[in-house]
Amino acid sequence: MKIISFNVNGIRAILQKDFIRDFIDLDADIFFLQESKFSEDMHLDFPFMPKGYQTYWTVSKLRKGYSGVAVFTKKAPLRVHYGLEEEKYDDEGRIITLEYEDFYFVGAYVPNSGDGLKRMDFRLQFEDDLLAYLDKLNAKKPVIYAGDLNVAHQEIDIKNPQNNHQNAGFTDAERERFTRLLSHGYKDTFRELYPTTIKYSWWSYRFNARANNAGWRIDYFVVSERIMDKVKDSVIHNQIYGSDHCPIELDIDL
Repeated sequence: MKIISFNVNGIRAILQKDFIRDFIDLDADIFFLQESKFSEDMHLDFPFMPKGYQTYWTVSKLRKGYSGVAVFTKKAPLRVHYGLEEEKYDDEGRIITLEYEDFYFVGAYVPNSGDGLKRMDFRLQFEDDLLAYLDKLNAKKPVIYAGDLNVAHQEIDIKNPQNNHQNAGFTDAERERFTRLLSHGYKDTFRELYPTTIKYSWWSYRFNARANNAGWRIDYFVVSERIMDKVKDSVIHNQIYGSDHCPIELDIDL
């Protein structure tokens, strides 16, 4: 089974580029998309609904053109859930859960702490609530957790760790939350398979960052520890353009 996660930084914008070609070429069983910036009042349907896939999406109810996630799946899930328990955080359009017979897929667009870390408290509370939610699911069946998690966990995951220390996405608090997540019985699939490989999944649009490969690895596939042995590969497709992020891929035998 192949799963793709991609922060597209605007579904309408990327549809004007090579996204459809890349979507077809990647041929995922599950394709999770973040930061759609889609508002339901603009159209009745999501602007991209590929044939052969079930399409599910959620949007921000707070701000138009903000956040938003969608998932395309070849196999219909048993259930689809938006937000966390009791749909918490779904007003920001950040989380979709698909339940299958043998696993849960949880796709998330984790909040950025923002300029001046003005949303840090909200971000950390989100992480606490998300971990509690993942643990409840994981007690029932294994979890695949994916998305733009907005944190570079280790110094190897960021081009300039010293210059970015305590900036949003590389604060001690955010990194500690990711460490704590892993301590609850989860694995960062890319780092497990490639402990010394330097590869990034996001680059600023400023200062020719992508051309200079001055990036961050902030997009992840995290899986329950008990299914890590089922993971065949975890790939960062940094040759694919169209967004300030690139797609990541999980190949898993479930």
